Formats: sequence, structure tokens, C-alpha cells
Amino acid sequence: MQIGHLQLKNNVFLAPMAGITDLAFRTIVRSFGCGLAFTEMVSAIGLSLGKEKSLRYLASSREDRPLGVQLFGSDPERLVAAAKIAAENAADLLNVNMGCPVKKVAKVGSGASLMRDPERAGVILRAVRRASALPLTVKIRAGWDARHVNAVEIGQMAEECGADAVILHPRTAVQGFSGRSDWRLIAALKRRLRIPVIGNGDIRCPEDAFRMFEETGCDGIMVGRGALGNPWLVENILSHLSGTRAVLPSLRQREEVILRHLSLAVRFYGETVGPRDFRKHLLWYTKGLRDGAQFRRIAGSISDGNAASIALRKFFRHLEESEEAFYGPRAHGTEPEAETKWEGTRRGAQTSGTS
Repeated sequence: MQIGHLQLKNNVFLAPMAGITDLAFRTIVRSFGCGLAFTEMVSAIGLSLGKEKSLRYLASSREDRPLGVQLFGSDPERLVAAAKIAAENAADLLNVNMGCPVKKVAKVGSGASLMRDPERAGVILRAVRRASALPLTVKIRAGWDARHVNAVEIGQMAEECGADAVILHPRTAVQGFSGRSDWRLIAALKRRLRIPVIGNGDIRCPEDAFRMFEETGCDGIMVGRGALGNPWLVENILSHLSGTRAVLPSLRQREEVILRHLSLAVRFYGETVGPRDFRKHLLWYTKGLRDGAQFRRIAGSISDGNAASIALRKFFRHLEESEEAFYGPRAHGTEPEAETKWEGTRRGAQTSGTS
């Protein structure tokens, strides 16, 4: 797939998620094959003023490419300045956030509020387009509320302003993450635009990804909350789309991914902040696993990386012993019977969230 001049290895992307898609998480998901990943949304004001926290969001690595940087704001000049800083640092692609429904973002005219102000949105997009040669994308919602669904009109305006692709999450801002996303809007937008359309929303398993392509004709898909605790969802989607059998992770493979993610989080944030920030991922990774609730009670009080590693290893040894007692000796979860037993758990993890 190609967006602007950027050639991508596939059309399955990782969505920008505030507080989640940091360098550590992106690195893990990339190991399962996603074609493009995005930073958390970055404040244009903070970045243009050189604030350390905003600049930290741009942290990247050789493994973290290509990288989309998502910017939010309502001041065209600030967004232009932020776009230039992003381009000088990590960005391979720029994204303007016009879909965030969070109150503190929307109340200052940013995020989804821009869908209520198409004129300002157009000024912003044209200004950023003139300021950077990087591929420019925009992420939008269905509209502000059920009475003001204007995704197709905003998407057309974005194309006219020089955007290279539009990403649509077809819930309204008022819906937040509740209810169902209306994929019919993705199909309608695709019919009207010449530039690529990427669909986002309610992709929880490989079959959902296949259905979105089939029902909407979109050029790419974006996985969000469905990947929380389940980064191998991307690999399974790619396998399913290519007509090959999805390979579900064994307990040992699951453990290795979690420990690697923990190590990356500690390396990125440090020994004090890293383990605390990683707690939320521990909750997602162990959701649906046998005795997971008991482990999560323990995980909530873990404050250092070593303690987290020990607790994780102990938990997975317990799971392996329980599985072996039920099925008899096996080799690292590769026996068909063991895979069958845990298949439901893994599928449950895949369907635990929406994007």
C-alpha cells in the first residue's frame, strides 16, 4: 500500500492511542508485522514550545519505522510549527487528529470539535500541507453526534486540502467508544474519495478485518483496542487475509512477549516509572487466562521490574502445571490438545476490546 510517496509493506496499521502507543508497545506490535504505527497524539502547542513531555512522544528507533506522528490542536500556526518539528525528528508521515472525543481536547476546539468547524479544519490542513512534504493524513469520526454526521463531507474537504489519506472511525464523538461503529460510512467515504481510505473501529479478530475489507472496499484497516493484551492479532489478521492458518501463541510464547514488553517499558521509562506504567498492560495480557483475576490483584501492587518478572514467571509456571495436569506432559504448549484448550482463551482476548 502507498500513502503519498510512502510505500508500506502491508495495509494493516496500529492506531494511535493516548497513553498506550508508546515506543515500547509499538515495538512489540511491529514484531507481528503491522505496516504502519502511530505515536500517541501529540499536543501541537506542547511540541511547538519544546516541552519535554511532548518531545518524548517522538522517541523512536530503527525498528519503529515507518512512523506516523499524530498531532492535535486548533491553532494553524502551532500545528505548522509542530509538523516541522515532527518532520525533523521521527515522522515518516503526519496525521492531524480530528476525531478525539475526550472533553479536555474537544473543549478547546481540537480533536473531534474540528468536525463542527470545517472552515478551521480546512485552514489547518492547507497550512500543514504547505509546510511539509511528508505524507499527510487525517483521522476523523462519523461526526459530532447522530444529527451531525458529516464524515463524507469532511473527508472530501481533506482530499481537496491535499491530504494523502483519510482514516475514519465511524462512531460519533458523542458515542465515544460505546455502541457499534457504522461501517457503511467507511464504504460511502471510499466511494467518494480518490485517495486511500483506512477503516477503523470494532476490529477484534481476523474475521472482523476480512469483513471490513469486504463490506467497505477500504484500502487499509487500523487496529486499536483489539490489540491491547493481544499484539499477535495483527499477525493473525495478516495470516487470515493471505489465506493461511492463524498461529495462536502457546503459553510460553505469550510469556516471552509479555516479558519483552516489560523490558522495553523499563528501558523507555526507567525502573521507577516503567513497571508502574506497565501495570495496565499486565491487566490486558492476562484477561481471560485461568486464575488471571488473582494474578491481577497481585500485579496491581507491583512497583519494580524484577518483581513483575518474577510474578509473571511464577504465574505462567502455574498455568503450565495446571495444563499439564489436565492433558499430561507436553512440549511448550505445542500439542494439539493444549492448543485447543487455550484457543478459546486467546480468542477471548482478541474480542476483549474495540478500536
